[in-house]
Amino acid sequence: MNIPSNLKYTKDHEWIKDEGNGIAIVGITDFAQTQLGDIVFIEIETQSEILAKEEVFGTIEAVKTVSDMFMPVSGQVLEVNPKVTEQPEIVNKDPYSEGWMIKIKMTNPSELNELLTAEQYKGIINE
Repeated sequence: MNIPSNLKYTKDHEWIKDEGNGIAIVGITDFAQTQLGDIVFIEIETQSEILAKEEVFGTIEAVKTVSDMFMPVSGQVLEVNPKVTEQPEIVNKDPYSEGWMIKIKMTNPSELNELLTAEQYKGIINE
């Protein structure tokens, strides 16, 4: 299971990468995509919206189920990765690079401190 140590994680299996200057990239974890199975559709209609921490920013549909995706921190959705909406299966192949979901402008970067480290996240998924 790939769990990069330079990212922060949520209990809902999203990851966030602080890019600096209040900008961050958000996606779902390798564990999440494995649990979902073959991803067939991703819907993110929150571009330009300001969302609170833990609000839904989009949905991800796999062959077996549909899941909401939650904001790891509060912020404005600046950009949606066009690759994931055009080729959702890319999330199964590369959830941390090509398969990122959204780019946000954090409204409260200190919320990053409330998220899980890679070690803490490993503890949650290995329970």
